[in-house]
Amino acid sequence: MSLLDMDEWLMTLATVADLVYSPIADIKRYPEGVDLALVEGAVANEEHRELARLVRQRSRVVVALGDCAVTGNVTAMRNPLGSAASVLQQVYITHGGPRGVMPDEPGIVPILLDRVVPLHATIPVDLYLPGCPPAAPQIRALIEAVLRGEPPAGQSTFG
Repeated sequence: MSLLDMDEWLMTLATVADLVYSPIADIKRYPEGVDLALVEGAVANEEHRELARLVRQRSRVVVALGDCAVTGNVTAMRNPLGSAASVLQQVYITHGGPRGVMPDEPGIVPILLDRVVPLHATIPVDLYLPGCPPAAPQIRALIEAVLRGEPPAGQSTFG
């Protein structure tokens, strides 16, 4: 949502940068040679983990954006419930609907990891911006610094 708060600046950004992969872009494969990847959200399933690895492999700078990507935050609240199998059992059978049926069609429920982890626990991350969500000026300053080829001032890094 913070990105949407920068609506006018995003129009300016679009004249000097390309959006090459996003849930709102109609691009199905993560491309090669990405300068900056802003990754929001924790790593909770196999699909997330594989995409994170691809993002790291194909991106010059990877930023963990927001509390879920930085700490696991809300997504990681399922961790105390146990393994992925235990969580699915509780959600679909124990506390689920009256039918008490586990979905068994491939692709309906992603293959969950046993623990939700922050992005940097899966791949090396260059920078992180905490916040739920990070403030729009903070995101803008980071993007502008990367576009200028400078290290973003005042941003945290994982050592």
